[in-house]
Amino acid sequence: MKKENCIVAQSGGPTAAINASLAGVIDGVRKSGSFTRIYGSLHGITGVLENNMMDMSLMALSHFPMLNTLELTPAMYLGSCRYKLPDYTEDPAPYKQIFERFEEYGISAFFYIGGNDSMDTVLKLSNYAKSIQSDVKIIGVPKTIDNDLFATDHTPGFGSAAKYVASTVLEIAHDAYIYKIPAVIIIEIMGRDAGWLTASSALARTTYSQAPDLIYLPEVAFSKEQFLADVKDKLTKQKTVIVAVSEGIHDADGNYISSDSAVADKFGHAQLSGAGKALEYLVRDEIGVKVRSIELNVLQRCAGHIASRTDITESFSLGQAAVKYAAEGKTGIMAAIERISNDPYQWVIKSADVADIANEAKSVPVEWINEAGNDVTDEMIDYLRPLIIGEVSLQYKDGLPVYLPVDHLLH
Repeated sequence: MKKENCIVAQSGGPTAAINASLAGVIDGVRKSGSFTRIYGSLHGITGVLENNMMDMSLMALSHFPMLNTLELTPAMYLGSCRYKLPDYTEDPAPYKQIFERFEEYGISAFFYIGGNDSMDTVLKLSNYAKSIQSDVKIIGVPKTIDNDLFATDHTPGFGSAAKYVASTVLEIAHDAYIYKIPAVIIIEIMGRDAGWLTASSALARTTYSQAPDLIYLPEVAFSKEQFLADVKDKLTKQKTVIVAVSEGIHDADGNYISSDSAVADKFGHAQLSGAGKALEYLVRDEIGVKVRSIELNVLQRCAGHIASRTDITESFSLGQAAVKYAAEGKTGIMAAIERISNDPYQWVIKSADVADIANEAKSVPVEWINEAGNDVTDEMIDYLRPLIIGEVSLQYKDGLPVYLPVDHLLH
């Protein structure tokens, strides 16, 4: 079969903007004229292995309004997976199966939208393609609310999650301020290795509220004793103390501050829970004031109703750029964002070698964390603020947002 078709898939954790990148890929295919058909692989690369794919060519032709609805639909329209490809030199079987499927469907380009582990798949597939002299182009499209991918200024999905976190912290502050009694509220925010999302809670601060009053990121070793001292000090000056903590905070020996033991997933990443609850118990036992912990959990990544327009626009553009790169013959690369300026906020898209990205994690610069390790600097705020700007305009029916149906994922 003549190779003139392409496949797109999504992988890893969902975001409020990953479908905008999918819509961008579909729109890019429509505009490029380089591909006859576009297929969607359900549940990441496993859909290719299991021949579980859907033809999305009609969606590309429809353009509006379906793509508009898709770009504002949260989570992953094509579903996800946590599948780790083996080293092809040790186990080439899945690679042979994948590239046989590419041949069967006449595939000349494969687009994978995801984070660190997804870029590992892009790297491995592109290396295998090179080893067998295949001309199938393998292109990565970034996403992750963790904002920890190298070679890109920030990642699609992060801006929307940051907007949700900051808005929620502001609303929690309003709720907390109604009482006169001393109280501590601990908000646990996603971030296993990198504290970008927790840092975004600082955007909640206003002229009348400095919440969160304390911010703790995994880039700095966490001391329970210093934490208690910080909280006690704040309580001498104000009745309510609001604390933002990353789920991945750990002590100087690398032990997670968690109420449960951390279990590793198949990629070797610790699955964490309970940092906020552990600190709640600590404050209750050692300080004795009213205390509550709040775990934002998956709400941070599925709040399509409060997505950042900047985030959606950039995500869509990156999907379009990925198609352009494939049409130009590029492979083994990821579409990335380069920031030109903060004010006015300006950015461009560039290509980056996926070998510099896969299996790495970009931490918050230590100079963007204050000396006490319990807050972020103005430089961090300047970096974050443009990413949450702008609101999306959703359609509503019976009082609820209208999203693209995902019944194809329900069986």
